[in-house]
Amino acid sequence: MATERAISRGAGAVYLLVVVTGIFSLGYVPGQLRVAGDPQAMLGNLVAHQQLFQWGVAAFLIEQVAFLLLPLILFRLLQHVHRAAAVAMVAFAVTAVPIALVAASHRLDALAVLTDTRLSALVAPEVRNAMALQSLQSWSNGIHIASLFWGLWLLPFGWLVFKSGVLPKVFGVLLMLGCLGYAANVFGELLVPGYAEMAFSNYATAPASLGEIGICLWLLVVGVRGRARTTI
Repeated sequence: MATERAISRGAGAVYLLVVVTGIFSLGYVPGQLRVAGDPQAMLGNLVAHQQLFQWGVAAFLIEQVAFLLLPLILFRLLQHVHRAAAVAMVAFAVTAVPIALVAASHRLDALAVLTDTRLSALVAPEVRNAMALQSLQSWSNGIHIASLFWGLWLLPFGWLVFKSGVLPKVFGVLLMLGCLGYAANVFGELLVPGYAEMAFSNYATAPASLGEIGICLWLLVVGVRGRARTTI
């Protein structure tokens, strides 16, 4: 039991690192640089606040390393509930990491295009801006694909939490609903014209946020309440 509590606290600590670095890199930094309807002004902000942009990339890389470790720790904690579901949880989460890291390289490409003095001597500013916007679009496309797996891993994870008997069932329900929300956003933006402007798209992943932050804090502060049951 003491070992399980230590594992749960470790999972909570790693999860907290994922949450904090994710909010900073995917929420705060883009929010500081983005200018609605004016991509050229956004590029100007990127250059003017280059250090903030770089901190955002660094935080994202840390998040991905932590996110690679997180499901492995959770596997140790929850594999007794249902081993196949625990394997699926790890597989979906780990699949997202290389996709996200490749996407991050495009973010670095955009910065290099805008700030490399050697390139500025060879390429006109308008062309460099177009190249930077294309790199940022490639970043966005990569994250769009990665987010499918950020949602998929929540389904087996949520089910394991729900069935475990050692963690609050409400978090399991929120996590599973979060999977549906991620899937709705991914395929909605692909297949439904104007989906991004719909109010639903802004709230579809809210259950995932509540579930992930909730289970993160519960693992860190409370831990597990007893040994996970073995079902299969």
